[in-house]
Amino acid sequence: MTNERALVIGGGGVAGIAWVTGVLAGLADAGADVTDADFLLGTSAGSAVGAQVTSGVELSALFQAQVDPALQREELKPREGALLEVFEFGEKVDAEVSDPVERLRRMGEMARAADTVTEAERRPVIEARLPSHTWPDRNLSVVAVHATTGETRLFDRASGVGLVDAVTASCAIPGVWPAATIGDARYIDGGIRSFTNLDLAAGYARTLVIAPMPDPVLDADAASIAEHGGRIEVITPDEAALDAFGTDPLSPASRTPAGHAGYAQGRAAAQAVIALWNGA
Repeated sequence: MTNERALVIGGGGVAGIAWVTGVLAGLADAGADVTDADFLLGTSAGSAVGAQVTSGVELSALFQAQVDPALQREELKPREGALLEVFEFGEKVDAEVSDPVERLRRMGEMARAADTVTEAERRPVIEARLPSHTWPDRNLSVVAVHATTGETRLFDRASGVGLVDAVTASCAIPGVWPAATIGDARYIDGGIRSFTNLDLAAGYARTLVIAPMPDPVLDADAASIAEHGGRIEVITPDEAALDAFGTDPLSPASRTPAGHAGYAQGRAAAQAVIALWNGA
């Protein structure tokens, strides 16, 4: 295993999955296929994309599955207003708690008490998103948070946890979807810690971050990597992509426009990414 190139994919709901897939497809079609990274780190939506692009399915097919309504998978609809309540609760906790682990523990406590669909209803949705249900022979890690202790957990093929369970945990937005049970523990969305968790990918010479959602710590994490000699590029949604996301990134209707917007951004960013990826 080398520490040359890392691909970090952040969270952003179903709109984020479509947009990131579009970005990756656009990059690849313009000569910058970054799915050959030495390390892939996925958080929430990024965990699903990471599992998809390492499954052996062509990027073009994954892209079409996002933008073609006839190929799109059915998604559950969360309770009305649930996502807004999560952000409001998070702001309240931020105002009350300074310790980051205690903040995550509080979010987990809320998740475990929330009125959501059942785990039996939610897990098949994640299962249907993944072309393969076994870990790839690649260095892929996905981020989740222990819902009781607030501990950050990285799942990979050596973790003893199945891929579907790991991605389900990483995508378990507290208050929106049920905390995911793995063994005798329950886990929540890794995006509650950070939308990208870029700090967990430190040590690579070249890092590409694709971040669907604004991450308050992203600039500081990127600066730290640069200060330690690493090269980094960050792709975030442009105005067209934000319009495509709409007001609800969990809405399945966002997938087609978000995917196309991501594809356009990928093609536009290709030259900068080629220079990064090739060490030019």
